Amino acid sequence: MDLQQQFETAATASKTLTQKPDNETLLQLYSLYKQGTEGDISGEPPANPFDFVAKAKYEAWEKLKGKAKDAAQQEYIDLVNKLKG
Repeated sequence: MDLQQQFETAATASKTLTQKPDNETLLQLYSLYKQGTEGDISGEPPANPFDFVAKAKYEAWEKLKGKAKDAAQQEYIDLVNKLKG
């Protein structure tokens, strides 16, 4: 199975975890997924200063700027596998 297939399998598996991960782990999953599918973040940060969720997501993804898509996909796969136990 190639990396892309493993990544897609992990993305599906992440939706069926027995326990919901903590917020920090959810942000990590989100940012690795976005980096692995879209690459570096583009666009402006959220305009609403009170939209804390959008701001946290933006900042988490922004921290991965420059990371290769393949590397992000592999980290995502590893994290999902770790969460599955």
